[in-house]
Amino acid sequence: MTTNSLKKNKGPLWTLSPLVIWLSILVAVPLMFVIAIGFLSRGTYGNVEFKFTLENYMRIFNPLYLKMLLSSLWLSLITTIICLAAGYPFAYFIANAPKRIRGILLMLIIIPFWTNSLIRTYAWITLLRTSGIINSYLMQFGMINEPIQFLYTNGAVVLGLAYTLFPFMVLPLYASIESLDKRYLEAASDLGANPWTTFWKITVPLTMPGIIAGCILVFIPTLGLFFIPDLMGGSKIMLISNFIKNQFLTARDWPFGSAASIVLIALTFILLGVYVKILNKNKNMEVL
Repeated sequence: MTTNSLKKNKGPLWTLSPLVIWLSILVAVPLMFVIAIGFLSRGTYGNVEFKFTLENYMRIFNPLYLKMLLSSLWLSLITTIICLAAGYPFAYFIANAPKRIRGILLMLIIIPFWTNSLIRTYAWITLLRTSGIINSYLMQFGMINEPIQFLYTNGAVVLGLAYTLFPFMVLPLYASIESLDKRYLEAASDLGANPWTTFWKITVPLTMPGIIAGCILVFIPTLGLFFIPDLMGGSKIMLISNFIKNQFLTARDWPFGSAASIVLIALTFILLGVYVKILNKNKNMEVL
């Protein structure tokens, strides 16, 4: 083997080494640390004692914690449905818009990323609080007699989550719709299908990978965004993300918080596995 061939063989190694080192230090090592702590015990004063136990994982099956997890999954599902219902028409409009304005419309989706999500959340608080802008104008025009409690409700939390994660739904949908082979739509029209039938029988199935990708990109981060339920839900709304954060910062029960984190990560991998399975199934159907 010549020197040049050796260099070529080492090319991918040198290229991937920085990425592997980066992921190992910032992802793999912390994750292994969290997994290990999940099997340890909490000390009397909040310290971690090196005593192996499965109690942390058994506590998760407490009906109180299971109810909280189900509530988190329910709010995540509602947020995903809202983003999909609002994002699909928007992505469809962008994908079929003239090319001269398509970039501008995409820019409108990307612009929110230029501002910190925490700042945007505080902007919603300013709008929704009892002495905020919306209540002030409603009372000024005589539409209500007293302020409406918009904040610190499930609706406010869902609104904040949907607003923050909306771009993550639109971009995969746009990529899927924009790459759609228009010949299928023309064939359906030639065969007498109306636009509504063409949309449900052709467009939606062929863009299903984008739909699933967008749902995954919204549903999974929703489970981990703790600051939005904290700020817009107050102490009334306790989701799994807030619970894990409190275990580390307030209760100082790192083992239990680590166990809950691992359960959430496992649930995430299950959802990703379902996505990959459905995606492969769609690819096989397209081949047939």
